[in-house]
Amino acid sequence: MEDQKTTSSKQVMLNYGLILGFVSILIALTNFAIGDIYKPHWSITIVSLVATIVIIVLGFKKIKESNGNLLSLGEALKTGLGIALISAILYIIYFYIFTNFIEPSYFTNLAKVQEATLIDTYPNFTDEQMESAMEMSQKFSGFGMISAIALIMSLFFGFIISLIAGLIMKRTEED
Repeated sequence: MEDQKTTSSKQVMLNYGLILGFVSILIALTNFAIGDIYKPHWSITIVSLVATIVIIVLGFKKIKESNGNLLSLGEALKTGLGIALISAILYIIYFYIFTNFIEPSYFTNLAKVQEATLIDTYPNFTDEQMESAMEMSQKFSGFGMISAIALIMSLFFGFIISLIAGLIMKRTEED
């Protein structure tokens, strides 16, 4: 029974992680098509968050179905983090393709947008302060750093969503 449960859990993580990854890519491509990739509208964040919640909860529901309507908090956390990890890896692969083939000038354009934002936000910055702020901004704007941040944020939100949904949906034999 334990082996079947583990296989089921891994399969759910893979399937729902791939679904969430493809949904994330679809949202990103839609954002690109709209022309809003450098300063996305807040609604994009809301849509992404709702999609993440729904897909993780559907994964938990699938686990419960395959385990006789039982779901422990540990199983929920493991499954939710697995879904988030697979989704993040798929998105990072997409982001690599996007920044190297679809929009190769992404980082150059991002730097211009960041500079314009700094000028608008801090009009009294001296040239020295502006240069320092741009250098700091550049350190956090490369592929590696953005990918690491995306992975960390995916796991963080995956953990929070899994914790809350797991506490709500958990059902053990003792219950």
